[in-house]
Amino acid sequence: MYNFCTLFDSNYLSRGITLYESLENVCDKFHLYIFAFDNRSEEILRKLNLKNATIISLKDFEDKELLSVKPSRSTAEYCWTATSSTILYVLNNFKVESCTYLDADMFFYSSPKPLFDEMKNNSIMITEHRYTPMYDKSKKSGKYCVQFVTFKNNDKGLKALKWWRERCLEWCYNRLEDGKFGDQMYLDDWTTRFEDVHVMQHLGGGLAAWNVQQYEFHKDDKKIYGKEIKTLKEFEVIFYHFHYLKFIKNSTIELGRRLLSENVKNIFYKPYVLQLEKTKENIIGSDNSFDPHGAANYLLNWKTPLLFLWRKFRSTYNIHNLNEFIGK
Repeated sequence: MYNFCTLFDSNYLSRGITLYESLENVCDKFHLYIFAFDNRSEEILRKLNLKNATIISLKDFEDKELLSVKPSRSTAEYCWTATSSTILYVLNNFKVESCTYLDADMFFYSSPKPLFDEMKNNSIMITEHRYTPMYDKSKKSGKYCVQFVTFKNNDKGLKALKWWRERCLEWCYNRLEDGKFGDQMYLDDWTTRFEDVHVMQHLGGGLAAWNVQQYEFHKDDKKIYGKEIKTLKEFEVIFYHFHYLKFIKNSTIELGRRLLSENVKNIFYKPYVLQLEKTKENIIGSDNSFDPHGAANYLLNWKTPLLFLWRKFRSTYNIHNLNEFIGK
């Protein structure tokens, strides 16, 4: 049994449900503890009756320590602050052997079993960004990415987890300050600070816009969404992290400012966005009062033409009409 947890509000609802569905497709036995960060997401999630999920409300989750810092944090900063607390809540309240935190904007293509197999008897597993050199932000964002982080429910796992929670309660902001950035740079020295820390080695765990340029995808015998792929380093893709993906209210989609090949867009982004659209349709079938993609307004200003030319020149203008992007 794989025990996972994640957190999101109604602005990320389509992503969170799609994450759950991807786990259902690749895991024989798993459970996802979903921390609903607003009433609307909680209400809709409970109506869905997801058989392998437990929905946890803010009123049940938040303790006095979290509530005391909440007013001083932005929405994103509070989510980062709370990440370690969600894992600890699951370990303390559900008495599972281990729990793995997942970012809601991830999608699984194959079983995470190889990741847990390589962890072996270690108590903690963390994931490197594995930045492509031209996108290396390790000095600003940290060496490790809080996207897939596992803690066992033992002394060594709990020691690190409680230390992380205390640090995040003290300081967790969207800025670089004194060697800290959000909840992430706290992990930079864990391989020496704590015992039994394993750094994920499988290259199929943690593909994202900041590292996918290192690999070429071709037709072969390994399939994703029915499309055949191959990589130069011959690894099975386990999950992709769709960070930077944004929906804009004028039926536009933004994939971020990283170089993404057409193969990467066709194999990963287009099918994922199409799946998000299907999830959205299911949600608004019962509640059409909000956008479960969390689509934002796109503000035009004098910089827009310059940014367009600059990004076109660098082949990073990843802004598309939504319907054209998904082939409608």
